[in-house]
Amino acid sequence: MSPQSYFVTTPIYYVNAEPHLGHAYSTLAADILARHMRQRGADVFFLTGTDEHGEPIELAAEREGITPQELADRNAAKFEALMPIIDASNDFFIRTSDPRHSAKVAEIMQRVYDNGWVNKGVYEGWYCPRCADFKTERELGPGNTCPIHEIVLEKVREENWFFRLSAFQGQLEGLYEERPDFVVPDFRRNEAVSFIKGGLEDVSLSRPTLKWGLPLPWDPEQRMYVWFDALLNYVTALTFAREGEDLTDRFWPATLHVLAKDILKFHAVIWPALCLAADLEPPRRMTIHGYLLMGEKKMSKSLGNVLDPFEVIERFGADALRFYLFREVSFGQDGSISTAGFESRYETELANDYGNLASRVLAMVERYRDGTVPIAAVDVTLAEDFEGVVPRFSELLDRAELTQALEEAWKLVRRLNRFVEESQPWVLAKDEADPERLDEVLYNLVEGLRVTTLLLVPYLPASAETLLAALAEPERALADLGSRPGGQSVERIPALFPKIE
Repeated sequence: MSPQSYFVTTPIYYVNAEPHLGHAYSTLAADILARHMRQRGADVFFLTGTDEHGEPIELAAEREGITPQELADRNAAKFEALMPIIDASNDFFIRTSDPRHSAKVAEIMQRVYDNGWVNKGVYEGWYCPRCADFKTERELGPGNTCPIHEIVLEKVREENWFFRLSAFQGQLEGLYEERPDFVVPDFRRNEAVSFIKGGLEDVSLSRPTLKWGLPLPWDPEQRMYVWFDALLNYVTALTFAREGEDLTDRFWPATLHVLAKDILKFHAVIWPALCLAADLEPPRRMTIHGYLLMGEKKMSKSLGNVLDPFEVIERFGADALRFYLFREVSFGQDGSISTAGFESRYETELANDYGNLASRVLAMVERYRDGTVPIAAVDVTLAEDFEGVVPRFSELLDRAELTQALEEAWKLVRRLNRFVEESQPWVLAKDEADPERLDEVLYNLVEGLRVTTLLLVPYLPASAETLLAALAEPERALADLGSRPGGQSVERIPALFPKIE
């Protein structure tokens, strides 16, 4: 992996059901990071896709009277179609039913077996068919229930192959000590460390009763437990995402896995151990986000009380949904969302703060300077507020603090609105004795809007593109205030975020 490579992944989404807002949330987080890193000149690879094996899919297909492959094909197509709808810029979409993935999984798992990290044994314990997960005693909820799905679990006894997870106890503890930011935020890291220090047990690698899964290369009578097949997608995709090219050396280890808290154990404990067992370097980091909760019953004027992402996008555009999710809920935490909250953010921040600022600035340049940005000096007071914003913003996104980074950009939006009110260009336009001050104000407003919009490209890609084109800005790299001298011709555009009627 070269220093300029950036490989970001979403979890691959399970195709036993159709996509929902939670899937969009994980994907958008990865997309924001991928877009930002492209602006910084990194060689980016952004991977997402679908997880298509395992008992839950077998059971869901059975209920519908179709084959697991038919169910996988139908729902995978819906997940793939979601990507352009939410404006995700993924470089590849992997499906684990792809035979190229299956062949690579068999090769890697055979290596794990040959390296001596697999034993045969009898599993007796609690299994959740919805998680596709064997639960240890300390993971059970009250009354032997699954703490996630709250269903009573049955005890299972079967002869399986086991991955010797317990043998990696010391290495995993060392990994977390050496890399304090291996898992962020900190409280999720602490959960993983606590799980490891509680004592690792070997985990079942296969199931003899499963029909819809990959056969073990050394024992075709047993089907691979779906999580081992799924986790390896992050590596296998690199071997066939580009026709005739293997991208592994260019992008592995993954820079960042983006995932939700319910799959923490698999990614933060089992996955790095599996990498070590397969002679692969573990990923660099992973960021764990919380759940979007629809607890509030307040209704919006136009959306009722259910935040349907497809309806929001159809009526307000993907940018509005992208902005709301990362503005309303601090990324990494659980947080409540509502249609009323969406409508409020849309009207006050997107339509008024940002959209109205853009309209006013472009209109004033057209009215007072015939659409040509004056060449002038940077305003000293405004420069203080823009000082160091690019490294500050980039550092926050390097830590996967997406909400805090967005706030850094929005501070500038608010500052530019205050600058309009403080400087009052409409008053300066009447003062023919000091045209230079109006030039300076208009230049700084255009320049501030340009710099701020470049920061917002990952969050508001379509709107930012429209505004940057109107500002005659050909570049997409992040920029400092004053780095463009003025002199360009700008043009007015329709409202970026029309008011809600």
